[in-house]
Amino acid sequence: MLGSMLQPIAPRPLAGDAAYASLRQAIVELVLPPGSPLSRAEIALRLGLSQTPVREALSRLQAEGLVTVVPSASTHVARIDLGSVAQAQFLRTAVEVEMVRRLAAAPPPALAAALQAMLDDQRRLVGQDGFAQADDAFHAALYEAANIGGLWPLVRSRSGHLDRLRRLNLPGPGKMQAVVGEHAEIARAIAAGDAPAAEAALRQNFSATLTRIPAVRAQHPDWFA
Repeated sequence: MLGSMLQPIAPRPLAGDAAYASLRQAIVELVLPPGSPLSRAEIALRLGLSQTPVREALSRLQAEGLVTVVPSASTHVARIDLGSVAQAQFLRTAVEVEMVRRLAAAPPPALAAALQAMLDDQRRLVGQDGFAQADDAFHAALYEAANIGGLWPLVRSRSGHLDRLRRLNLPGPGKMQAVVGEHAEIARAIAAGDAPAAEAALRQNFSATLTRIPAVRAQHPDWFA
């Protein structure tokens, strides 16, 4: 019966995914700062695409809260919403505390060496643009090691406002070095099977961003909702 009701669906066009990824990266990395106007026609021209995939990308970003659309008026990059930041922080803490506790209970044999290589990359990238990506790669590796890699894209899709706040916070004096130290302690505690220490280091890694909100907001008042 279903065979007569359902028709084959063409593969999803890659252009929409590419436009989404490009725009999201520009928003999260603050290349497109909060409040920036977004012209569908201009974006399509710059990306070398038609407006259809751009419209799809903007719709997806609107669903994530990263784009604000005022019908018949304007489309712009959403300002950083601290309520969304708090929710993303709660989500990540809930998931990743359980994740590091699971890893510490049974450390995967190859994980320590993989994390050490990532820490070496982070130390090399301190003060450079690639540090934030190296930070994300460290957390993504923990998701994979804990066999919950499928949750990483979900968590990232809900963390756009938090990620932008982290980007604003990273250039602060000593911040990148502190992140490396927190990551090193997470890695050490997992390898040692010390779940409480891994959890404490993870919580410190997350909470440090929130303590800087007043200072960051004072520097960029127009970027916050």
